[in-house]
Amino acid sequence: MKHSGIRKFFFCLGVILETLLISLAVLLIFSYRWMMTAWADMSIDELLFQLSQPLQGTGGGMIGKYIINAVVPAVIAAVIFGFVMVRFRKKRAVKIIFAVLPVAAVLSVACTARLAWVTLGADEYFGAEQTVSSSGTGSADFIETHYVDPADAKVTFPEKKRNLIYIFLESVEMTYTDKEEGGAFEQGCIPELTELAKENYCFAGKGSKELEGGISMPGSTWTIGAMFSQTSGLPLQVAFGGNSMESQSSFFPGVTTIGDMLQKEGYNQTLLIGSDATFGGRRLYFTEHGNYNMEDYPYAKESGRIPQDYHVFWGYEDAKLFEYAKEDLLKLSKSDQPFNLTMLTVDTHFEDGYVCEQCPDTYWTQYANVMACSSKQVDAFVKWCQRQDFYENTTIIINGDHPTMDSDFCENVDSSYQRRTYTCVINPAVEPEQPDKHRTYTTFDNFPTAVAALGATIEGDRLGLGTNLLSSRDTLAEELGVKEMAAGLRKQSKYLQKLSDIDQTFRHGETQVNDSFTAAFIFKESEKHDGQIVAGLKNIKVPKGTILTGAAYEIYSESDESDATMITVKLDSDSSYDEDCLARYITESDFSTKNRIIYCKAYLVQNDTNLYFVGSAAIPNSKYEGGGKKYRDLLKLCQEELNEGEDVDVETTDPMGLPAKKNQEEVQADSGRMLP
Repeated sequence: MKHSGIRKFFFCLGVILETLLISLAVLLIFSYRWMMTAWADMSIDELLFQLSQPLQGTGGGMIGKYIINAVVPAVIAAVIFGFVMVRFRKKRAVKIIFAVLPVAAVLSVACTARLAWVTLGADEYFGAEQTVSSSGTGSADFIETHYVDPADAKVTFPEKKRNLIYIFLESVEMTYTDKEEGGAFEQGCIPELTELAKENYCFAGKGSKELEGGISMPGSTWTIGAMFSQTSGLPLQVAFGGNSMESQSSFFPGVTTIGDMLQKEGYNQTLLIGSDATFGGRRLYFTEHGNYNMEDYPYAKESGRIPQDYHVFWGYEDAKLFEYAKEDLLKLSKSDQPFNLTMLTVDTHFEDGYVCEQCPDTYWTQYANVMACSSKQVDAFVKWCQRQDFYENTTIIINGDHPTMDSDFCENVDSSYQRRTYTCVINPAVEPEQPDKHRTYTTFDNFPTAVAALGATIEGDRLGLGTNLLSSRDTLAEELGVKEMAAGLRKQSKYLQKLSDIDQTFRHGETQVNDSFTAAFIFKESEKHDGQIVAGLKNIKVPKGTILTGAAYEIYSESDESDATMITVKLDSDSSYDEDCLARYITESDFSTKNRIIYCKAYLVQNDTNLYFVGSAAIPNSKYEGGGKKYRDLLKLCQEELNEGEDVDVETTDPMGLPAKKNQEEVQADSGRMLP
């Protein structure tokens, strides 16, 4: 009887373990199948970046589609296997299955992993990393060899500044024109955009029947990667295991972008998009590099442009986007300050796009109809701009962000055809130096071209990895060849990682001082008090016998921390560390700045003197006003707000490279304030 019970226990344990193994195998196989269906041209650098991103702002039903296409099959497989093993466990065939299936599951996972490794180009990616690492940051580092730092380049803007309207068209390619015009389709589906490119500049050469566009290089084949590459002249590549850009306190702080340059020249800059700018780190990037006013989907709800419960596709549709752009332009043009209105469309996002009321039903697929609709809307918007008084002193640049990831729209395009993003420069300040020259270029070249189109002169005609297409200088793609350039960019670059300044250990909300001191750090805008910021530490754990007396928050907005202010919170003597929240509302009376980003470093305070660094975070500086409530009332509400948050378990090291322990004198040197 005893032996029978033991056998039954191990049988049940075996069934559970095999069920988990098989469900995991099915999940991985179907995840790979779903990924390659949804993102047919997915690359390893894009995958690594996207896996590091928060889910906030994800649209288009992506999470639901993944659950249906990958999670559900895994659950079904687990249920069927478990039922068969329990119900028919005494049958000989089932016993054979019990023995063979785990081996088959492991082999299936191994084969799928290898297939994904090859398909995504991981061999070249990680092999290249070893090559660069072994030779340092010398000639083997492609980016360091060819990068022209805009901060060091001599760029001269005209005294009278020119306005800029920069439109990123989601997934729009020159590929969608017909074959006679350089496209890949018998019938093009973007007729208005085709005419705009013909009438203006796509750098195909004057009189050429075939249109030209930008080639997307590694690190620029998805939306934030494309926006980053076109505005900085660099690929967006983060090291394997890197944190999401949203969790970072900065987004490539070592890089100078067009936003930085125009901010320095006094431009009023706005990012207008119909989705949540938080997704992919877009909010952080455009806030830090250029001080852009953020007008995204949440802003549209907050400002009353759309109802609070309005949501289609990724937020709101492009028909609304262009109407809001007109409203913004009329306001911006009334000021003497030059403006840069940067827009991103969304209706043409994969899979199959969003069908709005204006979409035709005349093309061969829904996606083609959505592309045609976008073409008509962009053309109407451009024509509206051309009728306005501000147009004479305004340059319009229209670029596709990256090649489409739609699973089947381009499946019949010949593999030898070079797909290129849509490119059109309208009303530049200068004409091309060689108007008849047919250019081969990448989306990196859009960066210096946009700067030059505003009338600025660039010594050497290069910024980042891009070349000014209005000049006569060859692009890197023309000098080196597209294949060689792409091969160089697939190598991980130590120089780029240095520019990125990505913290490899810290994720917002997950902190650990050292092996003994842990806490969850929260720094966010208050959801209960408009204009106030919540800073707090919760779930605090310290060694027994430690006298913990409070927390300190170092708030600043300047990169050199010259405006840092130290704010402290006292811990009551009878408080327990694992339940208490060392929380504080930060109001205008505590810290006030006109800068767009507010940074915070959090410390645990021991014996009223020693500081243990916990973590750092940053949030955009929206307008906020000092609260009128008493401190104790604010603290109580703040504690309640933090206690509603999700607990976080952490296992990381000191993320900032700071000493784990500081005394009063060191803090005073950092912030100019002593602890009370």
